Amino acid sequence: MYLYNSVSHKKELFVPNHPDIVKMYTCGPTVYHYAHIGNLRSYIMEDVLEKALRYLGYKVKRVMNITDVGHLASDADTGEDKMLKGAKRENKTVMEIAKYYTDCFFEDCGKLNIKTPDVVEPATNCIDEYIHMVSTLLEKEFAYFAGGNVYFDTSKLEKYYVFNDHKEEDLEVGVREGVEEDANKRNKNDFVLWFTKSKFEDQALKWDSPWGVGYPGWHIECSCISLKHLGEDMDIHCGGIDNAFPHHTNEIAQSEAYLGHKWCNYWFHVHHLNTEGGKMSKSKGEFLTVSLLEKKGYDPLVYRLFCLQSHYRRNLVFSWENLDNAKVTYEKLIAKIATLEEEGEVDTEAFHALKQRFETALNGDLNTSLAVTAVYDVLKAKCSDATKRAALADFDYVLGLNLLEAAKKYKDAQPKEEVDPEIDALVAARTAAKKEKNWAEADRIRDELKARGIEIIDTPQGAKWKRV
Repeated sequence: MYLYNSVSHKKELFVPNHPDIVKMYTCGPTVYHYAHIGNLRSYIMEDVLEKALRYLGYKVKRVMNITDVGHLASDADTGEDKMLKGAKRENKTVMEIAKYYTDCFFEDCGKLNIKTPDVVEPATNCIDEYIHMVSTLLEKEFAYFAGGNVYFDTSKLEKYYVFNDHKEEDLEVGVREGVEEDANKRNKNDFVLWFTKSKFEDQALKWDSPWGVGYPGWHIECSCISLKHLGEDMDIHCGGIDNAFPHHTNEIAQSEAYLGHKWCNYWFHVHHLNTEGGKMSKSKGEFLTVSLLEKKGYDPLVYRLFCLQSHYRRNLVFSWENLDNAKVTYEKLIAKIATLEEEGEVDTEAFHALKQRFETALNGDLNTSLAVTAVYDVLKAKCSDATKRAALADFDYVLGLNLLEAAKKYKDAQPKEEVDPEIDALVAARTAAKKEKNWAEADRIRDELKARGIEIIDTPQGAKWKRV
């Protein structure tokens, strides 16, 4: 399998550190509000990556954090905690906000067929781990105490900007907004490891620490949670492209300074979902959530297909017209699958030939667009319906589009065809006449049936009839 690595800036052959397990980490949500569908694009593609690895024969342990403390309104260590902001907005406690929006997040994930990671860890569970890492970084002189806070000293690194080939607008979106100069910092790129009461008196969640009562910086959470559950090395770290700087950059800095060796081998970044007016956010325009899609009549899996039709490393433009196109595509695909018969035997050779095309798409930097094309290749293949159904079920483990389940539901919802041997025989005779290009006989039969109140409907699956 080849994956694009954001650190090396090229596609690399994926080779896990340990032959028996792939260690994978996902930056989870800050649960102060509903996730919008732009956030969820990243989780869909990370879900596809995990399932693709499992499909290709790897065992995977995937860990995800839940940020319920420490993520500031500006990613540059300024402004109030997003969790506190949410609590003030709804007149609830921070923990009430965290519980409610965590549940909402996983409910949305369920609707989108996103598998829950093997380990989900709220940030507030790991205070001891943060204090230990900060203490070690101070001992190693990679950190310093100033103005009531503990900062990471980026000047001690040989290289800080590890993702510096990204376009400036990719790095600054959602990151540099509202930046204020912090006079306590020795260098402009230094970042906070631990805040104390000296800076945010209204912070709801605080803990005792060697540096005073306070709370962790956002960046240190992912480092410590991953170390706790995955150990001192990791294969793949995932997240949205807007996390590359400063969040992932800072994770690498503090983790490798703490460990003294390389931490993560592959960085998997999903690019933005934009609206026609620019980057999607919770503060601009219509708040696009899974619930809103449902209210407007869209199956959430239509949105999943919409995401799969584009490569994860390309910005994707959302519009209702584009989603309508995905809806039509999904409905036609399901209707076509519904025509496949359930009986028969699987042709093993044909099945493996179809499977090979699908695996090739996954192995080519998770090319989900080609993987969806492989579904259409199945439907066009010259093999038994049983073979086609087996291939579709196999592919859908990764795609997560409920192909066979949705097809059965569609088929069950169709009106039952009336059975009349005499009319069936006439319809078959008309079909035979058309094959022989005996148009006069075909028209005669059609007119006879019409006179008897029978309408013939020509479909790609053959002629059907109904009473009118």
